[in-house]
Amino acid sequence: MNKVVHKKGQQSEPPKKVRVIGGVWRSRLLTVIDLPGLRPTTDRVRETLFNWLGQDLSGLRCLDLFAGTGALGFEAASRNAQAVVLLEKDKKAHAQLQVNFKLLQSSPVSGVVEILQRDSLEYLKQQADRSSHLIFIDPPFQDAHLLNNTLIEAARVCDDSQGGGIYVEFPSIRSRDEVEALLPEWHCGKYLEAGAVKACLFRGRRG
Repeated sequence: MNKVVHKKGQQSEPPKKVRVIGGVWRSRLLTVIDLPGLRPTTDRVRETLFNWLGQDLSGLRCLDLFAGTGALGFEAASRNAQAVVLLEKDKKAHAQLQVNFKLLQSSPVSGVVEILQRDSLEYLKQQADRSSHLIFIDPPFQDAHLLNNTLIEAARVCDDSQGGGIYVEFPSIRSRDEVEALLPEWHCGKYLEAGAVKACLFRGRRG
């Protein structure tokens, strides 16, 4: 089991832009709008995550739940994911996702990218068992119940036998053991701490 600890930076406000780290859209910028609770995954954390996942996600079907800026989903699409669905319930955030994607499309990717204005948990409940390979979960931190229910559904929907897994970010005040207990058939093989954020990449237990 690997653990990565990043020291908390001095920056108190979210960046106005975040950068795609790798792939076709490497170095392209995503605009971050000012919305309560919008907390884009930082460049450094995404770099660590995609080092875990690998640089080429060919063949993987991905869900980016609570997409926000779309940083995770667009990063996956940039790295040749077969299909990426980004879900964002907030109307303004969804509109900005569409704007960001339109700008990115000047350099087309090989996979299918779909952006939906939907409730992420309700959408997940409608998906077939083992129908996605990689699921990103980065919900509003103030709603622990939402995180719990989303993780339980993700365990049913995710099939990581071809790579991928369930990536989740949660507040540092919450116990890692408590989050792991929600997924008894999975294990947190990769873990990081970055300021007020903890994150796990869960993979299915085999054998």
